[in-house]
Amino acid sequence: MTGTLYGIGVGPGDPELMTLKAHRLISEARIVAYPAPDSGESFARSIAAGAMRADAVEIPMVVPMRVERFPAQDVYAGAAETMAEHLAAGEDVAVLCEGDPFFYGSFMYLFARLSERFPCEVVPGVSSLAACSAALARPLTARNDVLTVIPGPLDDRAMRARIDGAEAVAIMKVGRHLPRLRALIDAMDLTTRAGYVERASLGEQIVLPLADAPDAAPYFSMILIYKGDDPWLTTP
Repeated sequence: MTGTLYGIGVGPGDPELMTLKAHRLISEARIVAYPAPDSGESFARSIAAGAMRADAVEIPMVVPMRVERFPAQDVYAGAAETMAEHLAAGEDVAVLCEGDPFFYGSFMYLFARLSERFPCEVVPGVSSLAACSAALARPLTARNDVLTVIPGPLDDRAMRARIDGAEAVAIMKVGRHLPRLRALIDAMDLTTRAGYVERASLGEQIVLPLADAPDAAPYFSMILIYKGDDPWLTTP
């Protein structure tokens, strides 16, 4: 009998936004893996720390958070083989995933390497998209609106085309791209319809109109744009 690999979404940051299933599986897990930077604390681990066993064996997957390219796939390959040893020995492995495992989540790289060899279960989590919408107190979409999710590093030409084709837009991974993104959104005359959120659901959360957003933004920040009428003011 082999163990099961669990990809567990731990939510956007507030530990109370973990699902009951995520909390239960983490509290039972003897082997816990999570992404980590090469300096500082793992965000995913910090969310789940209160649920982890004191005797849990931890597998940090250290991927430096830098602008220059880094062979991250080598890190995931090495971590996958470490997990495979535990799984082959009959041990379950819980992989902590910020937000949701399959929504821009690194768990997909482990799933691709291990799912054909071992049982896998994906436990969905509250995504940052939902957390930012809640923080702004603005619905994401209404009725037949098209919601487009765009990564911040996308170039201006491609981003403009995608924004033009949607009624509602979420721009993720804003970080150092904020000045460029704000200039583009302003040029499209959408600034008054855009909201900015950083570190959603955490104590240091910041929620502002995009026009008032700071010049420097962390990686965990998002811009939401709704181009139609305010959905809670419009008669259905």
